[in-house]
Amino acid sequence: MFALFKRRKKEKKNSNRIFAISAQEGDIEAMKNMIIEILQNSASKDIIFLCIGSSRSTGDSLGPMVGSMLKEKGVSFHVFGTMDEPVHALNLNAALENIHNKFADPLIFPIDASLGDASQVGEIYLMKGPLVPGRAANQTLHPIGEHHIRAVVNELDPLLPEKSLTEANMEDISTLAGLITEVLSSIKLK
Repeated sequence: MFALFKRRKKEKKNSNRIFAISAQEGDIEAMKNMIIEILQNSASKDIIFLCIGSSRSTGDSLGPMVGSMLKEKGVSFHVFGTMDEPVHALNLNAALENIHNKFADPLIFPIDASLGDASQVGEIYLMKGPLVPGRAANQTLHPIGEHHIRAVVNELDPLLPEKSLTEANMEDISTLAGLITEVLSSIKLK
């Protein structure tokens, strides 16, 4: 389905970046194996993919699109955030409260869209450390998780970050969401 992608080394600029792939080049199997290692090293039995974003904004729809695709594939993990029931800035705290009420000690693995420079557009990053959603739109929301996945959906216009999200290309978003779904839906834990 996707072409073979080449592995990218950690860049000194961002020491939390574990691995990157893009729609043009990358390595699905290597990213999958790294995520499996992270999930298997967790003491939690409940793994949550928290797909953050809004279905009302093209670029920000990446998370909910991934959530919907994962649910359609019937993954064995818990998925929160879909196109029909998105998790976004306005309901994120309620969604996290709901997760913590249902699960004793869950491993929450967030997935979100991000903005970057032109050379990063189309790349998917597996990151060590919490996701801080809303940063591109100058919102400070609660950090989530110990690792996360983010995909760069468009170039950041520092003066108009919301416009950068709404002007993202839907075909690119769909490709990135499909690639993330391919990686996550192929994970089988022992």
